[in-house]
Amino acid sequence: MAMEVTQVLLNAQSVDSTVRKHAEESLRQFQEQNLSVFLLSLSGELAGEDKPVDSRKLAGLILKNALDAKEQHRKYELVQRWLALDMGVKTQIKACLLQTLSSPVHDAHSTASQVIAKVAAIELPQKQWPELIGSLLSNIHQVPAHVKQATLETLGYLCEEVSPDVVDQDQVNKILTAVVQGMNANEVNNDVRLAATRALYNALGFSHANFSNDMERDYIMRVVCEATLCPDVKIRQAAFECLVSIASTYYEKLAPYIQEIFNITAKAVREDEEPVALQAIELWSSICDEEIDILEEYGGDFTADSDVPCYYFIKQALPALVPMLLETLLKQEEDQDLDEGAWNLAMAGGTCLGLVARTVGDDIVPLVMPFIEENITKPDWRQREAATYAFGSILEGPSPDKLTSIVNVALNFMLTALTNDPNSHVKDTTAWTLGRIFEFLHGSTVETPIITPANCQQIVTVLLQSMNDAPNVAEKACGALYFLVQGYEDIGSTSPITPFFQEIVKSLLHVTDREDAGESRLRTAAYETLNEVVRCSTDETASMVLQLVPIIMTKLHQTLEAEKLSSDGREKQNELQGLLCGCLQVITQKLGASEPAKYAFMQFADQIMNLFLRVFACRSATVHEEAMLAIGAVAHATGPDFAKYMPELYKYLEMGLQNFEEYQVCAVTVGVVGDICRALDDKVLPYCDGIMTQLLKDLSSNQLHRSVKPPIFSCFGDIALAIGENFEKYLMYAMPMLQSAAELSAHTSGADDEMIEYTNLLRNGILEAYSGIFQGFKNSPKTQLLIPYAPHILQFLDSIYMEKDMDDVVMKTAIGVLGDLADTLGSNAGSLIQQSLSCKDFLNECLSSDDHLIKESAEWAKMAITRAISV
Repeated sequence: MAMEVTQVLLNAQSVDSTVRKHAEESLRQFQEQNLSVFLLSLSGELAGEDKPVDSRKLAGLILKNALDAKEQHRKYELVQRWLALDMGVKTQIKACLLQTLSSPVHDAHSTASQVIAKVAAIELPQKQWPELIGSLLSNIHQVPAHVKQATLETLGYLCEEVSPDVVDQDQVNKILTAVVQGMNANEVNNDVRLAATRALYNALGFSHANFSNDMERDYIMRVVCEATLCPDVKIRQAAFECLVSIASTYYEKLAPYIQEIFNITAKAVREDEEPVALQAIELWSSICDEEIDILEEYGGDFTADSDVPCYYFIKQALPALVPMLLETLLKQEEDQDLDEGAWNLAMAGGTCLGLVARTVGDDIVPLVMPFIEENITKPDWRQREAATYAFGSILEGPSPDKLTSIVNVALNFMLTALTNDPNSHVKDTTAWTLGRIFEFLHGSTVETPIITPANCQQIVTVLLQSMNDAPNVAEKACGALYFLVQGYEDIGSTSPITPFFQEIVKSLLHVTDREDAGESRLRTAAYETLNEVVRCSTDETASMVLQLVPIIMTKLHQTLEAEKLSSDGREKQNELQGLLCGCLQVITQKLGASEPAKYAFMQFADQIMNLFLRVFACRSATVHEEAMLAIGAVAHATGPDFAKYMPELYKYLEMGLQNFEEYQVCAVTVGVVGDICRALDDKVLPYCDGIMTQLLKDLSSNQLHRSVKPPIFSCFGDIALAIGENFEKYLMYAMPMLQSAAELSAHTSGADDEMIEYTNLLRNGILEAYSGIFQGFKNSPKTQLLIPYAPHILQFLDSIYMEKDMDDVVMKTAIGVLGDLADTLGSNAGSLIQQSLSCKDFLNECLSSDDHLIKESAEWAKMAITRAISV
């Protein structure tokens, strides 16, 4: 049945674009016309030892893509399509794949490994291909090393693709035995040993039973630790990657091995090649992550029988661990500040030091201070930079009391270094450290202020001066200023920043215009800081914020005038438009929040909206999102007057709501529709048919990302609240949707944390919809239309109360809905509420809540219910 595809596959990789496109089209048609023959032909090509390696490799790749996709809905379609194929065809394809594992050609057997794992991911959960793991394991004893290597690779991919519950423990034991044997020091072939070590990494998620058995765990740990000493650097790196994963997956089993782990990591950090040393540091970072999580979850109060005890590995290792990490800080690379993706020993060591500080708090300070004091004034830049980095790394974790006195001494020194140090690395790290000081030790919650009227001016002056430095230093200076202003956010009417406001804004605008602002994220950092300066400003500076409006509008206007850009130029233009729209959004929110400023702002509203509509006409997703958010802010500020922009804006709202691909754009648009409803009230009515139609379409689509569904339900509530009883015609469509979603979200037994979090978002969206609908219909003669839905809503409230996994947000909305139902339906709801299983318990629980918002909602609901029952 299979057909000859070699030439077409080779043509599809041709440098001549005409030949290539023609071949791609032929392959597409072949796939659409006869999928079975197409897949058979590809598997035959992949298995054909007489075929060219390029065509075999592409055949395998196309096969792989025919079985899996990134998007959920597409993946689901491909799985169903494979399951529906003829049994005989699938058997032939699988035979070809298994046969290819024995191929001496690396690219062929490696590709086949991946395809086998993709097929297994589809078939094993369906109880199909039960013989697969057995036949792979029988390969392990084959003589040629490449067959063994390919088989171990396949087992590794299989463990990565398949979920642990579909492989029974007996088979898991056999896979682990084969893998650990392949890792053993007496395996002479390094390719086999490497494949085995990488396979173990993927198999660790399957090994819970084995790690609970002391003998098996000891054996696995011994083999992994031995592999970290192998002469081959790739094997050492892979073995450390296994240890990193073990440290987080099996933290509670580490105690017997921790001394040995410290010895081998310390040796690797001091002597081994960088990729291995980086993994050795990563191991301690991952132990920190585990301990930080445990200490946060349990708030440090452990009882003897606590489920997840903290073993305080970091605390015990401190005296040896901290000096080891401090040594790494001196191993900087010359140009690491200029490369955004840079990662090296010094950066990994500093990151780990920061995690250690968060894990042990005050205990780290005395261990690091001598290193700082010794190196901070040394002539060699590496020592000054390492000392500064060490200081910046330990500012989060220890208590302000422990740090304030040190920081007060250090601050002056840092400001001088930022101005005068001859080395750009040192300046970069100094500015970063100042930012960390302002982030963690400055603000309304800190008792002893670090920034005083005496030093505020000097700090601002030095930071503004540093914004003229090299882009990487200027970017960190913007960051420091960001946290400096943020610390005064809750200050009230006068901020110590006010006298410098104009100068700060001028300097930041100057930075955004620098020729080199595209480097080191400088332009983005300057706009983010400008936004924060505006957001944290007080009424005293409102007139200066107003002066910013025409300046930013002009910049946005200029981006729209740019002609014929290259694709790179277009991308930069989109990014700049996004930043400018974001800036206008923050300014609009700020000025819209106080009456006199809002009145002055109105003179610009028409021009601003006109600019945003022009941005939409450029039609690029990222900009679209920022402009959409800014429009929400304008709607909030202008209120009912916003109606005049709707005829122009409506088509773009519709485009946003239809944008399934970039679902964030869709979610933002849904939010803005809510803003517009709140601004326009019943003036939004003429647009509601179109909006509701699109929202209902979105909900019934299986292509839309699930995260957009909760905001859509909330939006129903916004629309109902705005148009009141006119929502009547949508009830027959919206209510069944709400009901089926409510049934889905009521029960979460066995769900993981992520699913519970999503379920609560969904419940909250559904409840906000009900709340808006009840409030919208209140005092209307049409309230009786809602009576048939009341029993279902009460049942929903009952069931989520019974599940006991509501978060505080849902609790507040839920008790609010109970009140809205009683308030709107009056006596019609009274008897239903009295019959409810848990309304009374739920209400009492909310009345005694510590959360004052929940308590307030509950007190209001109690009054509404009492009125409804007494009627």
